[in-house]
Amino acid sequence: MVKRLVAVAVACAVIAVIGVLAFAEPGASSGEVRLTRQVDGSMVLADRSSQAPVLDLYEDFDCPVCKQMHDTVDDTLQRLAKEGKVKIVFHPVTIFRHEPMRSNSIRAAAAARCVPEDNWLAFRDQLYAMQPAPHGVASGFTVEELAGAARKAGAAVDECVRSQSYAKEHLEQTAKVRIEGTPTVLLDGRMLGNEVFDAAALERAITGGDGVVV
Repeated sequence: MVKRLVAVAVACAVIAVIGVLAFAEPGASSGEVRLTRQVDGSMVLADRSSQAPVLDLYEDFDCPVCKQMHDTVDDTLQRLAKEGKVKIVFHPVTIFRHEPMRSNSIRAAAAARCVPEDNWLAFRDQLYAMQPAPHGVASGFTVEELAGAARKAGAAVDECVRSQSYAKEHLEQTAKVRIEGTPTVLLDGRMLGNEVFDAAALERAITGGDGVVV
């Protein structure tokens, strides 16, 4: 009798799984969207069970055009990631060769590596909000400012930020990246253009749908 009940339970469980798979939409989120740090310092925001397209975003935190993109489409991108419609890979890089932009960028990116995954997106928001201006003239992203921004994002990582212990590693990874400028955005390996500055157009590129402005 016990064996028969176990067999029935297993059969029901199998049927339930088949039912879920049959009605699940391709690319639909399982609700397990997480931000994870990769060995190279990139950050992946994705539902790993989804078969969604991959959006690689190369950004320099001292880049005004990156800030423009962030301010315009970041809410849309995060919504699509949470819906399981896209997997976003954030690649912080240092694209600038001249001062003070280069040092600004390095300090910010090194600090970002100190911040835990749970607080990283909020810290990224802080970075763009406090981006040194005017570009090409202003020095900023001091270690004290960055440590304060991390605390505002919920991460007490003052010692790591002040030591800039990840600066060398960040530059080593940046040297491996072959891009001409930032932001550089690739969708499944295909470079996108001006649609990255239009929330509805970017959503259409990702999903093939009409897009929604948020």
